[in-house]
Amino acid sequence: MNLQRLNRQMLGKLAVVTAGMFAFGYALVPLYKSICELTGINVLALGEQSIPGVKARLPANTQVDMSRTITVEFDANSRGVWDFKPAKRSVQVHPGELTTVMYEFQNTQNRRMAAQAIPSYAPQQAQAHFNKVECFCFNQYTLEPGEKKSWPVAFVIDPKLAKDVNTITLSYTFFEVGSGTPPAPLAAVKAAPLLGQGS
Repeated sequence: MNLQRLNRQMLGKLAVVTAGMFAFGYALVPLYKSICELTGINVLALGEQSIPGVKARLPANTQVDMSRTITVEFDANSRGVWDFKPAKRSVQVHPGELTTVMYEFQNTQNRRMAAQAIPSYAPQQAQAHFNKVECFCFNQYTLEPGEKKSWPVAFVIDPKLAKDVNTITLSYTFFEVGSGTPPAPLAAVKAAPLLGQGS
């Protein structure tokens, strides 16, 4: 009987602790937002403020190196009968700046196909500093006959990239899944030492 009473007391304590943890977790979101607004730690909290008639402005990204401009060239290779190309052949970006470029694809065959892309970089040293935030190369895609798709590549170039690199070529090879992964394009590999030279 004494054991049953102890078990009930323990169950009651556990129920109180569980309810307290749930309440604390629920209260964290508004508490976090309030602290961020007061201290200015999180710029997203500032961007969420709504002032009638005034568009919210976020502070500038201080990690962008405005003193440097890098030309990023886009190349597309395909192993098969389909159309694959970048919407833009090149863009000029500052290190630390988020940039998005679209790639266009069409299955010109009269059958369904599954395909994937693999990237390569020139010069090769740029690969460690070319950070893709979003990329279609992370997935395999199935396309119906004649189907068209547009896929984004969102990237940021690390400001720590060597100062003598002012041009980067991002090359994709699109291949049908099951046909064997092709090697990186020879043109991009051969061009790697040349593109990193110059000022």
